[in-house]
Amino acid sequence: MARITVEDCIDKFPSRFELVLVASNRARKLHSGEEPTVEKDNDKNTVIALREIADETLTIENLKDSLIEEHQTVHLSDEEDSIDDDLDKDTQEIENQSDENKLEAENLEQESEQLDQSDTEVDSQSNAEADTESDSELAEQTSTEVVSKPDKEIELQSYNQEHNNVTDQNSAEEINTETEIKDMNNEGENLD
Repeated sequence: MARITVEDCIDKFPSRFELVLVASNRARKLHSGEEPTVEKDNDKNTVIALREIADETLTIENLKDSLIEEHQTVHLSDEEDSIDDDLDKDTQEIENQSDENKLEAENLEQESEQLDQSDTEVDSQSNAEADTESDSELAEQTSTEVVSKPDKEIELQSYNQEHNNVTDQNSAEEINTETEIKDMNNEGENLD
């Protein structure tokens, strides 16, 4: 049988490079143990692959798909499975979070109801106590206000006096520092 060349197979593919890729992939598969679809005739795997392409014993689409699968690192079924797993995990997390949120909302509602009840009890007790004590408290407040006004005036005067003393001390210290700085400058000029 005559030798098969690349020229005999080029009309099957739009590009020589694609032909070479597909033929080399088929030759590797033949070398790894796949059965050829044509007679061996004591030919090498490369020639057998080219003869299979020329005789079209394997479809061009099958050869291309085989090449793609060989070089593919992530298979579509694996990718789909991982996406499905991720979606399942995400939906489960969302459901768990919504259940937790519902429980928290119920707990908050119960706590707010308890606080409302305790507030109404405290308000009713304080209103009753306030009615009985309000007259005596008003009398006490007016008397303390009258007494406390002169006390506040005295406190204000003493504060003002203390503040003036502190301000005078600060002014005296500033004057002392200024004179010290002038003295130091004079000494420095004398040294020059």
